[in-house]
Order: sequence, then C-alpha cells, then structure tokens
Amino acid sequence: MEGRRKLLEMNHVVKGFDGLGVLNDISLSVYEGEVVSIIGPSGSGKSTLLRCATLLEKMDRGDLIYMGKSAATDNDYKSVYVSKRNLREIKHIFGLVFQNFNLFPHFSVLKNITDPLVSVYNTNKEDAEKKALELLGMLGLEDKKDCYPYQLSGGQKQRVSIARALALEPKILFFDEPTSALDPELTAEVLKVIKELAKKHMTMIIVTHEMQFAREVSDRIIFMEDGYIVEEGAPEDIFNTDNSRVRGFIGKMNT
Repeated sequence: MEGRRKLLEMNHVVKGFDGLGVLNDISLSVYEGEVVSIIGPSGSGKSTLLRCATLLEKMDRGDLIYMGKSAATDNDYKSVYVSKRNLREIKHIFGLVFQNFNLFPHFSVLKNITDPLVSVYNTNKEDAEKKALELLGMLGLEDKKDCYPYQLSGGQKQRVSIARALALEPKILFFDEPTSALDPELTAEVLKVIKELAKKHMTMIIVTHEMQFAREVSDRIIFMEDGYIVEEGAPEDIFNTDNSRVRGFIGKMNT
C-alpha cells in the first residue's frame, strides 16, 4: 500500500479465554482507504479480533497501534496498555457498528446519533443535530429522526447505528457481522450503504459471512480459522485459491 498511511497495526496478537486459545499469533496492518473483509467459520476468532482491535477485550500478548500511537505494547510476553486517558484519545480514531445495533431504546433516532457527540465530544447541540440530519439524509432516514428504535425495521436500525458511528468522524470503521440479524431484503439495504462508504474511500474492516459482498467491496480478504490467519489476499486470489479449506468454505457459504 505504497504512499498510504497505516491506520492500524496489530502484531503477534494472542488472546485466550479460560485457557483456550482464541487468537494465535495474529498480525495485520490496515491502510487509509482500504476495505478489509474477514471471513471464516464460526469460532475462528473473527469477532474476538475485532473486539481486541476496538479495546472491548484486552489482548493477552501483542501490540496494538493506531496511526503510530500505541494502545498496547508487548512487554515480556504480556500486552501492557497505555493510560486510560491515552486510550480515550485512541478510541476517537475508530468507530464500531455492532450486529445487534446497540441503539438506546428510550432515545429517538436523532438523539441516538447526537448524544455521543454532545456528551463525549462536547459538540454543541445545534451542530450535533445538523450533522445528524445530514447523515440521516445521506442514509435515506431523514423522515425517521423522531422515531424510536422499536418503530424501525432491522435495516433502518442498522443504518441509524452506521450514522451514529459516522457522526464521530472515525478514521477507521469496524463492522461486526452487520447483517447477521437481518433478513435478505434488509441485508441488501445495509450492504448498499457499506458499498457507498467504500466508494468514498472510508477505511473499513468488516467481519462478514456475505461472500459475494466481500468479493465486490474488499481490497483484501482475510480467511481465519482456529485463531489463525490461514490466507489473505486480493478478492480474486482468495476466491480462486488452491487452498482446499478456503475454497470449500466459500463454496459452502455461496450455496
């Protein structure tokens, strides 16, 4: 990725739960404007990798670096994290869209988007609302600003959660199975939004089971299994791989 800035670097990441290894010596880098999809069977460590990258889980070992700023450094085979204050600054670099939306049920759509801007970023309410309305317009939800989450379809809820993440102007956006809770029609609605973000060169890491979408939108695809990166490369390289395990998985997911 010559000439592009490295936004994320993870080196030799190890993570286990109750003595069971979930991530085994994972290393990856993501560059500005790049779209990286992570695929693989259930239990391969994909979501845990995202949770470690977004500081929702602590790594046991390894380095985590955003835009040259260390969030954690491997010190004597143990990840040592920087201060809470420094971690707060680093958290402003990325956004995360969850598979289950994570909207506040007692907040309107507009307030779900503006509340983090006002309470965390100290944006004044008027500016926050202006930004939220622009994003809702971009995502075709301007008429839903006064609705509450229970009044929305799953696809609309996911678009609101994408708007909320974008409002914070992250440099990199993570998606953890953004369509797994949606039926096929609503899935297409959300994937269309992500494709539009890719056209605008939004840096994204997407854990997904939508193979054709990964093929169309990604600059690079990573296949994980049993806590290891088994193969990574350009979409056409992954979809035409000689690796029988990767080929079998893609074939199964496409049926």
